[in-house]
Amino acid sequence: MSSQYISRVVETVKKRYPGEAEFHQAVTEVLESLSPVIEKNKEIEQAGILERITEPERQIIFRVPWIDDAGKVQVNRGMRIQFNSALGPYKGGIRLHPSVNTSIIKFLGFEQIFKNSLTGLMMGGGKGGSDFDPKGKSDNEVMRFCQSFMAELYRHIDADTDVPAGDIGTGAREIGYMFGQYKRLKNIYHGILTGKGLLYGGSLVRTEATGYGCVYFCQEMLKDRSSGFDKKNVVISGSGNVAIYAAEKAMSLGAKVIAMSDSGGYIHDADGIKLDLVKKLKEVERKRISEYAKEVKSAKYTEGCSGIWTIPCDIALPSATQNELDEAGAKTLVKNGCTAVAEGANMPSTPEAVKVFLDAKIAYGPGKAANAGGVATSGLEMSQNSQRLSWSFDEVDAKLHRIMENIHETAKNAAKEYNTPGNLVNGANIAGFLKVAKVMIAHGVI
Repeated sequence: MSSQYISRVVETVKKRYPGEAEFHQAVTEVLESLSPVIEKNKEIEQAGILERITEPERQIIFRVPWIDDAGKVQVNRGMRIQFNSALGPYKGGIRLHPSVNTSIIKFLGFEQIFKNSLTGLMMGGGKGGSDFDPKGKSDNEVMRFCQSFMAELYRHIDADTDVPAGDIGTGAREIGYMFGQYKRLKNIYHGILTGKGLLYGGSLVRTEATGYGCVYFCQEMLKDRSSGFDKKNVVISGSGNVAIYAAEKAMSLGAKVIAMSDSGGYIHDADGIKLDLVKKLKEVERKRISEYAKEVKSAKYTEGCSGIWTIPCDIALPSATQNELDEAGAKTLVKNGCTAVAEGANMPSTPEAVKVFLDAKIAYGPGKAANAGGVATSGLEMSQNSQRLSWSFDEVDAKLHRIMENIHETAKNAAKEYNTPGNLVNGANIAGFLKVAKVMIAHGVI
């Protein structure tokens, strides 16, 4: 009977939101793992939890007009999906990228519900963004866009209602402009955004958090197999914050990172990636990863991203974007001896790729668990803002490490309790869902 209930809800979502493939994928992936939970907890169906948890509490879509440096009016689309507030204020990033649409933002917001639940912190799930592309724009153009974006969004957010953060395309510069506009409009100085600069309420480790957290989670998976990062070859897709700091932490644990990428292609350096150069190219000069190969003789640059998974490695950390790792890539990784995959990005592996990893019984950490370090540290930033305190780097890093250890333990125990030992996809979905479902039941039908 539980499978019929799940199928009915999935079909309703597809009918209600036709064409939103990413959202359908996320809903299907989570709900299909919940059958044993629903069999054991009949009140979930009676309370209509699946119907309610798959429908956002609020969807805000608005236009964002701004003037470019040539004096021409430009118009983008902005949105904020406030998905579920059972556990606390909506929490999730703002993505600025041409690919942004309601399907992608809903998929991200839906995943955020369970990711935030797993952290153990009191945060609901939400997500926002715009199809604005910061790349190639001047600082003044980015400022004008961010101010216009916040001129609408400020009506719908608050430190105790919805606390956005950064995401793809939204870094310290963009957060700064948005924070300044919110403060100007509301005449309030409080922790309305996370990922802020250290001089005005930001948290140490926030920049490194998602990458560090992914490695901490992977480290726990490897420990269960009497292994670790030392002397392992690691392939990491992406070269933004997540990828750079996953590489930094993996290297500190004795690993050799041999490949990284961006949207244009990937570099392979068998001698080991020189991370200082990558940081200079991507964080300071905002250049393409292809420039790395022009400066390092041992490196080779290849156009296109998918080929990165053909490089033999022990550990793979997909940290770029959704659905970047397909079935063929997964099969190649397994064939070449990869023993662990931990997702630094949101849903970077297609459903077919996930099945390959699970069937091969390699260590596999799904994004909602493995990349929860970013939002966990955002939650720690919220705590510091509430107390008007600033914790040291080591304090925040230690808290992050413990949170990632706890997420792994929670997912592992849930997988075992519901008869799929070792399946951290099921474990993360079940543990994250159960906490939210119980609170939704306690709150009544709202």
